[in-house]
Amino acid sequence: MKTENIDGLSLFEINLLIQQGARFVTFPNTMTKHKSFTIYFIRPDEKVFKYAFKHFMKNLLHGFRNFPLRPLHISKSLFYLAIGGRDHTHAILADAKTINPIYNPNLYCLEYV
Repeated sequence: MKTENIDGLSLFEINLLIQQGARFVTFPNTMTKHKSFTIYFIRPDEKVFKYAFKHFMKNLLHGFRNFPLRPLHISKSLFYLAIGGRDHTHAILADAKTINPIYNPNLYCLEYV
C-alpha cells in the first residue's frame, strides 16, 4: 500500500507526531473490491476532510453505474467521511518497528578521519 505525507520523516519523528495526535488513516473505495487503498498520514494540525471529500466525491460519481446499490455505497462513504477514515496507526507502527533497520556505523573507517 502507498503511504502519503511521510516524506523525509524518520520513525522517531513519526512516533513524536503520533504522540501529539497524528494518525494513519484510509478511506476505502466502496465501489470496488480492491484492497490497495492509499494510506494517509494525518498530522495533528491537519484536517481529515480534504482527503475524505475526494474519496466521497469519487464514490458519489461512480455510484451511478451501480444503481440498485448506490444508496448503500454512498451511505458507507458518508460514514467514513464522518468518522475520519479507518485508523491503521497501530498496525503500521508495529510493521515499521519490525522493519526498522538498526544503524551500526563502521568504526574502523572513522579512525582515519
